[in-house]
Amino acid sequence: MKHDIHIIGGGLAGSEAAWQLAQRGFKVRLSEMRGGGGTTPAHSTDTLAEMVCSNSFRSDDDEKNAVGLLHHEMRRLDSLIMRAAVTARVPAGTALAVDRDIFSAAVQRTLDEHPGVTVIRERVDALPDSGLTIVATGPLTAASLADSIGAATGQDALAFFDAIAPIVHRDSIDMDICWFQSRWDKPSAGGDADSAGKDYINCAMNQEQYLAFHQGLIDGEKTSFKEWEENTPYFEGCMPIEVMAARGVDTLRYGPMKPVGLDDPKTACPEFPQGRWPYAVVQLRQDNKLGTLWNMVGFQTKLKHAAQVELFRTIPGLQNAEFARLGGLHRNTFLNAPMVLDRELRLKQAPHIRFAGQITGCEGYVESAAVGLMTGLMAAAEISGRPWQAPPRTTAMGALLAHITGDAEADTYQPMNINFGLFPPLHDVNRKSRKEAYTSRGKSDFAAWLMASELVSA
Repeated sequence: MKHDIHIIGGGLAGSEAAWQLAQRGFKVRLSEMRGGGGTTPAHSTDTLAEMVCSNSFRSDDDEKNAVGLLHHEMRRLDSLIMRAAVTARVPAGTALAVDRDIFSAAVQRTLDEHPGVTVIRERVDALPDSGLTIVATGPLTAASLADSIGAATGQDALAFFDAIAPIVHRDSIDMDICWFQSRWDKPSAGGDADSAGKDYINCAMNQEQYLAFHQGLIDGEKTSFKEWEENTPYFEGCMPIEVMAARGVDTLRYGPMKPVGLDDPKTACPEFPQGRWPYAVVQLRQDNKLGTLWNMVGFQTKLKHAAQVELFRTIPGLQNAEFARLGGLHRNTFLNAPMVLDRELRLKQAPHIRFAGQITGCEGYVESAAVGLMTGLMAAAEISGRPWQAPPRTTAMGALLAHITGDAEADTYQPMNINFGLFPPLHDVNRKSRKEAYTSRGKSDFAAWLMASELVSA
């Protein structure tokens, strides 16, 4: 099939860009190396839009949360990723978590069946010399293509380490010790009344257990780095748990092991009939529709596998844990986007090429997909001969795009999740209602932008 645009990379960003272009009548060639002889250190399947780290798109609260606002905006633009997430949704409190296999299968099926998309299983080793192209190869871009990108940008790509959390088989968790509860009993979005506030499995620790666990993280055998990797930094938003532990004995109790809002029923008494908050808590979140696999929340790690099994089985309730996947560590690369990309995500040295997704330096599944969505809209406008008008910076998409394409300091550029710190500030709003003010302003301005842009909204 003759194509209007070539997309390299079938992750979340590439799949979303392909969908947006195909829905507007353009012919897309989507190249994905997995299934064509290539793979990465983190992927385990050849399915499009495979989720390799967490199974969560994070908060779905579009009234008080920046990522929830991003969900809202993507849904207004008929996002394929948001469509598939609804199909694959599993309970996770106010978060949007999915069965990763059902999710990626839904994306794969939708694009395979679309007459405007041709998926080719092939590895692309160099940037094309001509023709409209979107590169969405993610942070695990194949070495040959990464070298070609480096040559085109005239500089080395930045790099950081990203860590993966373990997954536990549900039937190996001791529920005589653990209990179901969401923090502050917040109900699952769209959940039924019987399961309200019970989307996480909680493993409580007393002070002695926590201190021993903390020391185990410090002492456990870690993955050794190659010489060229030793100075590669970690991404702050996906910090290995043992690196957090090294920052101080109580760091984890204010991070992934915080106990606030969780009542251990084993400590119930007349004064506290629901139970008391433990000293520390390990939480697990459902990872598939069947509820047979549970993800250890915030437990991404670079401990060696044997050390993980030994230490994580000291967690109360996980003494007999069987792991479907242990944690891991891989090296990610991304562009210094504010330096090498223009405001429409085009490579300054080769403007027929756009970049999308995590390779631009955004961080997170949702952010990656959102940048893919915008790249698709930009390319559709260019092919049609129409000017592209970016979303206002008061919107989640606009704030994220502005950060990537010039608002961030190039000298200190690091992967960034969407957050209200990227939005134009609201100085005249009471602090307690500021989040609601950000989302209210964002929704209003996004709706106005949709109407002015004449884009189809859901």
